[in-house]
Amino acid sequence: MSRLRRDLRTLSASLLAGRWARPDLSDRIQRALEWTHAPASQLAARLTRDLGDHHPPQAQRLEDWLRQDSTLVARLERGSDHHPQVRWLLDAPVMEAQPAALAARVPQLPTIGDLAAWLRLSPGELEWLSDRWCQQSRETREPLRHYRYQWRPRAGRAPRLIEMPKPRLKRIQRRILRHILDPLQPHPAAEGFRRGRSCLTHAEAHTGQAVVVRMDLEDFFQSVPVRRVTALFRCLGYPAPVARVLRGLCTHCVSGDAWTRSGLDIPWERRQRLSSPHLPQGAPTSPALANLCCYRLDCRLTGLAARLGLRYTSYADDLAFSGAETLRHGFQRFHVLVARIALEEGFALNTRKTRLMTSAQRQILTGILVNARPNLPRPEYDLLKATLHNCIRYGPKEQNREGLPDFRGHLLGRIAHLSQVNPERGARLRRLWEEIDWSNEASEDRL
Repeated sequence: MSRLRRDLRTLSASLLAGRWARPDLSDRIQRALEWTHAPASQLAARLTRDLGDHHPPQAQRLEDWLRQDSTLVARLERGSDHHPQVRWLLDAPVMEAQPAALAARVPQLPTIGDLAAWLRLSPGELEWLSDRWCQQSRETREPLRHYRYQWRPRAGRAPRLIEMPKPRLKRIQRRILRHILDPLQPHPAAEGFRRGRSCLTHAEAHTGQAVVVRMDLEDFFQSVPVRRVTALFRCLGYPAPVARVLRGLCTHCVSGDAWTRSGLDIPWERRQRLSSPHLPQGAPTSPALANLCCYRLDCRLTGLAARLGLRYTSYADDLAFSGAETLRHGFQRFHVLVARIALEEGFALNTRKTRLMTSAQRQILTGILVNARPNLPRPEYDLLKATLHNCIRYGPKEQNREGLPDFRGHLLGRIAHLSQVNPERGARLRRLWEEIDWSNEASEDRL
């Protein structure tokens, strides 16, 4: 990016950081450009004359106008390439906290400067990490990237991209999650990524129903409208500049060489979605933001379910409905209604994963059987039991066919998941696990 373009973008952000009125614009121009009162007042007059003096323009429109102002461009071009000519103003007008913010007791951050101090960052570090201009989508140097990428294959489907924030950004996102997002309550129908809720509570809500319907939202995290992330922070009382920086810290634009280096054939539409600002799958803040930004979707689907006498819950991208036999007879029309609501909210149903399950079939939600009571499918239990028996007879090393670095923890995690769903079976498998001789594996790890 050229120095002139960078200066114009910084000036645009500084002008939009306060009230859009001629005296305030003149003051911010003086401080951002270090101009005297007369030229700053003249530029403010031209701004309000051409762009209006009641409502601030869009950032891109303001930047385009500044680029066409010959007087401003001439003065900026006379500057040195090594010294920035425009200061990014960190102060913005204080906005009164909204009821949602007061109820949740989130931190009051009236200015970008307050946000930088709260995150223990310098202004330059905050601007770089928030990536306001989507520079990360063009960054090819690994040390300057904020995320690491990992493609995970999926059977019969395009591989999933996991975007893992680097340690410094991850610490910042965890602070935002803990102090701003966790105090907020998503819709009661949302069962995923919440304290006290799990895939088990999601499945329990549909246990013993005549008909269970499972639907799936395609590219869930990437499909969450970014404008809703900004709107969420605005609803908490944060001024627009602070909300935009918070959004930048929680969203990401994937670098264009992420798929060229992998050698994968990624469809153009998906590449466009990933290279635009979106919630990265792998960031600590993404699940909570997705839940909160889907509040209206959950409200509409809950209302539809209540109108038809059905139950509804969601677990991330999994939507579940259950009810009487009438659901099966009117399923086609019901499916169209859900798809329409999802489309209006910015999402698309993956129709290939839609399943209608009657009580005569295995009704499975998030891998849990819900026909009579929550339970794991018998083949999964039998496979885990056989693996544990083989570990006792032949040793765990022979059974770690996938080369997992912590096979012991892997088995213990699977047993814990089973114990949560079926404590009796889980206790039996735990006794088998305790009979395994792990000494050889531990000695090999030390070598």
